[in-house]
Amino acid sequence: MEILDVLTDVAKTGRLGPVFSGADWSDVTAALGEPWEIGTVSRNRDWPRLFAYGDLELSVCRCCKVTLICIQTWRDVVELSSSVVGGTGIFPAGLKHMDVIAALDKAACPWQPYPPLTFADQYSLAAIPSGANFTFEIPPGEEPVLNVMGLPGDGHDCSAQTTGQGH
Repeated sequence: MEILDVLTDVAKTGRLGPVFSGADWSDVTAALGEPWEIGTVSRNRDWPRLFAYGDLELSVCRCCKVTLICIQTWRDVVELSSSVVGGTGIFPAGLKHMDVIAALDKAACPWQPYPPLTFADQYSLAAIPSGANFTFEIPPGEEPVLNVMGLPGDGHDCSAQTTGQGH
């Protein structure tokens, strides 16, 4: 599987294997193993916490639900869990805007510009089926390059914050 196949599939379905907004954290770790913990989202709060499986980054609420999902594509290579994407799970990065657009169109995944994250040296588009956001860096004099692909949260309102439940 190629990285553009992975990204277009995520854009169409809102899922990467067991990972989706609202997924139970125990289901994700059962399928993918233990992640690398990045830390908290905020310095002032213990939750949500950020975890990573290579370049797949997940925000997890104290109630053990996945709340945000990002696939970092700005590095030299993109590493994703081989248990989800097959092969080595290592893909070339540097995905150009026109290649992403062509892959979305080929996969019959409609998209539209996303103005809230488009400004100066950045361009963004959203895949309509899942709301997946593709954000591109625009290097001076060059074609935009994919920096990150993210799935929107599901509007999670954690009852564990008020009841003290969680980890």
